Amino acid sequence: MEALAALGLGPAEANLYRTLVGLGGTGVDDLTHRCQLSRAEVEGGLVGLERQGLVAQSAATPGRWVAAPPGIALRALLNDRRHELEQAELVAARLSEVHRTDAAGSVHDLVEVVVGAGAVGQRFHQLQLGAVEEVCVLVTDNPTAVPATENQAEDIAAARGVRYRVVLERDVLEQTSQTELVAVIRREEEVRISDRVPTKLVIADRRTAMVPLDADSPEPAALVIHSTGLVQSLLALFDSVWRDAWPLNFASPESDELVETAPGPDETDLQVLSLLIAGASDVLVARQLDVGLRTVQRRVRSLMDATGANSRIQLGWAAHEKGWLRRP
Repeated sequence: MEALAALGLGPAEANLYRTLVGLGGTGVDDLTHRCQLSRAEVEGGLVGLERQGLVAQSAATPGRWVAAPPGIALRALLNDRRHELEQAELVAARLSEVHRTDAAGSVHDLVEVVVGAGAVGQRFHQLQLGAVEEVCVLVTDNPTAVPATENQAEDIAAARGVRYRVVLERDVLEQTSQTELVAVIRREEEVRISDRVPTKLVIADRRTAMVPLDADSPEPAALVIHSTGLVQSLLALFDSVWRDAWPLNFASPESDELVETAPGPDETDLQVLSLLIAGASDVLVARQLDVGLRTVQRRVRSLMDATGANSRIQLGWAAHEKGWLRRP
């Protein structure tokens, strides 16, 4: 998105202003050529920019337009927009308080039914974009309303510092690409694996939750819950699943070669152990780490030799005792 759009400038206006800033000043005909716009678009855009104090007609040269200094003109627009957002935030807070007060008197307002992939996806994005502190997610299988690759709200929220805690059902590893997992870990999300996750679930800031209405329905539908009591019950469910799940340590290695750099396991060894203890097969570990199957087996054999383990179960116990893969 054009950055100047955040200040209320349309694409044509932003193009004109950037061009005038670069040139210092010029006429309508030159702007029409340089910006590849019609004369009507240029004239209309200049009028809009002049109204916002970003351009002005030269007093010395009739027909010549000049740009106002960006450091002054854009900062003024920015301050105006910031004030508008502050006022909107106050209104949103007041409306939210009114909604909570009204909802307290009607049980029907505590639970909202959302039907259709578009509506479910939109509300899923809104929950994440509205979160300030934390988003908790239970994932049972590939999302039907919002594929992981299209969850842009997650990127935005994580970039703002919102903490993500995600529990994946083990079968999801079979359906999740290495690229998707790498993207999750690079956002510093906390991911754990569980044998079974009871339901899909999203909880934003411990105040609002969303759960599927009917998993067998051909059309996605969900319940958005605003009740404090119900949300707290769902949060307790999430915390229980989270507590019993195994942390997933994952990163994309640059090479599939075994390199002994220091006593004990290296980063890739820990990734292999983490996936194996989470229940992944050698083939799945190789696919998730983007290495060869023989590389995985060689690393497991090396770890077993280093710990004196005669089986992978003993290797898991040894790794736990040595503190290589401790639960937080």
